[in-house]
Amino acid sequence: MKEAGKSAPRGPGGAKSEPSHLKRFYSEVATKDEGVGVGVLLDGKPVRTPGKAPFVVPNKAVAEAIGEEWRGQGARIDPATMPLTRLANSVIDGVKGHEQAVIADILNYAGSDLMCYRAEGPKGLVTLQTKHWDPIVAWAKRDLGVPMRLAEGVMHVAQAPFSLDAIGKRLAGFDSWSLAGLHVITGLSGSALLALAVALGRLSPEAAWEAAHVDEDWQISQWGEDEEAKERRENRRRDFAAAARMLELLSQ
Repeated sequence: MKEAGKSAPRGPGGAKSEPSHLKRFYSEVATKDEGVGVGVLLDGKPVRTPGKAPFVVPNKAVAEAIGEEWRGQGARIDPATMPLTRLANSVIDGVKGHEQAVIADILNYAGSDLMCYRAEGPKGLVTLQTKHWDPIVAWAKRDLGVPMRLAEGVMHVAQAPFSLDAIGKRLAGFDSWSLAGLHVITGLSGSALLALAVALGRLSPEAAWEAAHVDEDWQISQWGEDEEAKERRENRRRDFAAAARMLELLSQ
């Protein structure tokens, strides 16, 4: 992202320079009602996406949260600390006009949803999967009308076309901004059901993250975790939390 009217290197999502080395080029951050949404201003000038589109978000709550990311930058801009900004860029430049492709990708995950693949052992892992995953599968069947087939091990089990169609109809009710949040959560968790549970208020983001990492947490409890893996996980969790927060802000 860059300040409008300048030829300075782009910030988050840009392609002209290393974003992490971009020097902060603004002092004041504000928001402005643009009629069709709310924009973010840097020193009074509207920012644009890496694709040079107007950076306009659906409501003031989203704009203010993104504004706080910009205010929180130091002498140099670190895109890793701006997950809401990056998500908004992806919506404006990539999701709008391509909603059906996003829905199709989420449905691909649903076809092999994490919640449906159960370990044969050890007993402790099986118990944790049952505890965290069974309520979500039951909720999907009861409240969404989406029965899911379960399997043990890694052999693929095909889900009924009726179930995937029902998920697709649910997803069609979300706008591009909500779909982007759902897509991020789905990709990071491996579960469209978990993403829908967060979007529809069935699970808190924290509970969904825990459910998505039952297998990983079990392995860590047995073998420990190295620092590189821990850092990758923290980065994923930041993006996961940002997507969940976007869904929450959109309802305000």
